[in-house]
Amino acid sequence: MIEIGTSERLLEELRGWVEMETPSTDAAAVNRLLDHAEAQLREVGADIERIPGQRGFGDTLIARTRTGTGNAPVLVSGHVDTVWDHGKLTSDMPFRIDGDRAYGPGIYDMKAGSFLAFHAVREILRQGVPTNRPITLMLTPDEEVGSPTSRAPIEAEAARAAAVLIPEPAGGPTGCAVTARKGTGGFTITARGKSAHAGGNWTEGKSAVVALARTILAIHAMTDLERGITTNVAPIWGGTRPNVIPPDAGCKVDFRVAQADQAPEVIAAIRALAGEHDGVTITVEGGLNRPPMVESADGLRLYETARAIAASHGYELPKQHRGGGSDGNFTAAMGIPTLDGLGCTGHGAHAPEEHIRWRDLAPRGATIAGLLCQL
Repeated sequence: MIEIGTSERLLEELRGWVEMETPSTDAAAVNRLLDHAEAQLREVGADIERIPGQRGFGDTLIARTRTGTGNAPVLVSGHVDTVWDHGKLTSDMPFRIDGDRAYGPGIYDMKAGSFLAFHAVREILRQGVPTNRPITLMLTPDEEVGSPTSRAPIEAEAARAAAVLIPEPAGGPTGCAVTARKGTGGFTITARGKSAHAGGNWTEGKSAVVALARTILAIHAMTDLERGITTNVAPIWGGTRPNVIPPDAGCKVDFRVAQADQAPEVIAAIRALAGEHDGVTITVEGGLNRPPMVESADGLRLYETARAIAASHGYELPKQHRGGGSDGNFTAAMGIPTLDGLGCTGHGAHAPEEHIRWRDLAPRGATIAGLLCQL
């Protein structure tokens, strides 16, 4: 039996992770936290691989254990980057504890979960606990921006794995594990028209903003809630001054699909909006980022194992389907049994009120550790 420690002790160490701000766009900041994790994993005997960062992102840290050699490993993968820029800790989001809640930038999404995965692997090695399979721990730098550099390493490790665990935040007020997620994608749309004086030469202008507005309404109309398809447009930009017909405009588009066969339909519909319309050229770039994570029989068996372990630690572990994507989308689409949402309970991902219910750290961490030992 592995000893995880108290929630109080776990929160004290987690605080150090939260107080190392790690925006996705700051490779040096992300790498400082990875340095911290790597040093402790090396100390307890993990085999370390460090994949250098690319395209301005941080490194990917991979730690492996040797117990259970001969069997396919269990992969547990979490990200250490957050959506928050530097300075939130010293402005409006300081680390603080208020009753059973602990607040701070990135604490819920997903430093608590990544820390618990790290802690479980570290304690398995420190305490010499035997496991049925080797464990591969990945800590990645760029999930919040679509995993552009970590997707390939994640898929390479998953291809060798018997199962994948994703310690993204537990969902909803009851702290659900996640057995299915929507697929996610995005586009950048730009409109190029012709500027002119908005008074004296109005007829000579071609408004990129007006053309973009029509395009946005068409994209909004693609939402089909019954089928689980949603679109969202933000941010939007365009124009310079009220008295100038705007020659340039643009926007970002997010779309979500519940089933894999819906993605080509939505992508084709959005790409069909490109072209020249009334003297304004519309350009569309983008596509699917994360395929849907569809609930599977193998994934449900993994969930039932986790649910039994959670019960042994005194709590119920419901399951849910979630609209947001994660790196579990990639591994599930490969056919590897994947269980997501194994992080800490809480609320407010990407919002100023982001927090965890810190008293759940120990039982949630014990479930991750139990899965790593039993699978």
